[in-house]
Amino acid sequence: MHHKLNLRDIDVDGAVRETASEAMEALDGDTRSSFLRRAGLAGGAMVGGGALLGALAQNALAFSTGDRPPAKFGAGDIGILNYALTLEYLESSFYNEATSNQHKYAFIKDYQTRIFLSAVTGDENEHVKALKKVLGSHAVQKPKFDFHGDTSNETAFQTAAFTFENLGVHAYSGQAFNIKNPKVLAAALSIVTVEARHASVIGLIRNRSDYGITPNGAFDKPLGASKVLAAVNSTHYIQS
Repeated sequence: MHHKLNLRDIDVDGAVRETASEAMEALDGDTRSSFLRRAGLAGGAMVGGGALLGALAQNALAFSTGDRPPAKFGAGDIGILNYALTLEYLESSFYNEATSNQHKYAFIKDYQTRIFLSAVTGDENEHVKALKKVLGSHAVQKPKFDFHGDTSNETAFQTAAFTFENLGVHAYSGQAFNIKNPKVLAAALSIVTVEARHASVIGLIRNRSDYGITPNGAFDKPLGASKVLAAVNSTHYIQS
């Protein structure tokens, strides 16, 4: 489908038109006319979305806003942050318990998995700390968890970590267009990129294939809160 956008719709502050105007002043005669025709800027011309974005795969253009977290998390950006905090509580608690069990039983034999556990435990605790600081008194309480022994079994640990990290990427990207405050969006983006790195590392360790690195292919699939929470609940790790 070939969508058309008016330049004024996407250039609300006039920056693009101002830059084009300055460029026009450096051109004259037939050269200027030719430039305008090539750029499609003359007279507020219509800019074809397909021409501008045709190089992007269709999956990348299909990005849409995911459904918001339930009201119990709070309204607006606070609700999204508490939703994110709950996911970080889950991850940090899982990795903290696995770290404790590793110290006690040395259940992880694979060197790369041990390195992953060390790095990700610190990262997820930092995420919790940062989100709680931003939320202050609005922060939700940490749920109680039962990981059913998966924090002391290497194979089960890898599977759960692979699920968590990829789910985190889907969850953060699924709320990106719902966030109103640019500072909140910046914070979310700074976390989702780290989650993506975690996901690719544990994916390669666990699957030993390109699937593990990019299980959705070249483009990740954002998920709304309902699908993410359903996936979390299916683990039966959250007790209350």
